[in-house]
Amino acid sequence: MYLYRFAMKKLPFSLTPDTAFFCPLPTHVEALNTLTFALNSGEALVKVVGEVGTGKTLLCRLLLNQLENTRKLAYIPYPKLSARELKFALAKELGLRITDNCREDQLSARIQTRLLNLNKKHGPVVLLIDEAQQLDEEGLETLRLFTNLETEHQKLLQIVLFGQPELDKTLAKKQMRQIKQRIVFSYQITSLNNQQIQQYVTGRLAIASEQSIQYSWLANQMIAQYSKGVPRLINILCHKALLLAYGQNRQKITAFNVIRAAKDTESINTWLQDNLKPLFTISAILASGSAMAVWGLMGSGL
Repeated sequence: MYLYRFAMKKLPFSLTPDTAFFCPLPTHVEALNTLTFALNSGEALVKVVGEVGTGKTLLCRLLLNQLENTRKLAYIPYPKLSARELKFALAKELGLRITDNCREDQLSARIQTRLLNLNKKHGPVVLLIDEAQQLDEEGLETLRLFTNLETEHQKLLQIVLFGQPELDKTLAKKQMRQIKQRIVFSYQITSLNNQQIQQYVTGRLAIASEQSIQYSWLANQMIAQYSKGVPRLINILCHKALLLAYGQNRQKITAFNVIRAAKDTESINTWLQDNLKPLFTISAILASGSAMAVWGLMGSGL
C-alpha cells in the first residue's frame, strides 16, 4: 500500500470524515461560523444543506468536537425513524432508560424533565442530526414540538440539521411552513473551485506525509473536471491516482493517472474523455472546409 511508500501517517484521501484532515476552505469555514454564531445566539433550529459528498458529515463531527467540553450533546446519524422512534433516540442520547410500553405523554414528560435538569448544569442541549433529508413530515413536526420546550430565558433544546437538497424540498411544502419559519440561520455548502481543489489536495498530502509529493497543475485541472469540485469525488480520484503512482514507483500525482482513476470510477462521467478522438476528428474535418468530407463522415455513422 502507498501509505508506507510515501511515508504517510494516515491515508490522506479516505472517505471516513476524519477531522484531522479538515481543510479550512471558505465554504466550510463559513458554514461552521454560521452554526457557531446561531448556537451562541440561542437559536432553536439551524440547517446546513449540501449535495452528496460536499462535507456535511465532517462539519457535523467538527461541531461535535468543538462543543463536547462545553455543552451537552445528542447525535442522531441516521434519522429515518417514526416520530416515536425519534423520541426514543433522543431519550437514549440524553441518558434515559425508557421501556417499550412507555406511553407517549410519559415519554415526552421524561424528555422534558431531563432537558430541564441538564439545562441547569450545561445550558441548552444541542441535538445534531445528520442525513436530515431522511426525516419525514411527521419527524420534522416532532422536532418542531421539541423546539417549544423552553424556560423563561432560553430554549431547552437546540437542533442542527445536516441534509441534502431533498430536505429543502420537504420544508418547502405548505404544511411544513411552521417549522420552516423557525429556521433563522441556514447555510448552503458549495462545491470547490480549481484553486480550492489545489489547496484541498496539497493540504491533505501535507498533513499525511512530510515527504514532498508532486501534484501538477494539469492533474488539478483534470480532478476539477471530473469531480466538479465535490470533496468525496476528489478523495476517490486522488486515492486511486496515488495507487497508480505507487505501482509506477513515482512520487507524484499525474494527469494521466487521474484520467485512469476517473475511468475506473462509476460515479464519474468520462463522456468527454471517451469521445475525445471522434470530436477531434470532426473538428479537423470541419476546419478543412471540405463539404464532401463532412458528408462522408456523417454517412459513415461516426
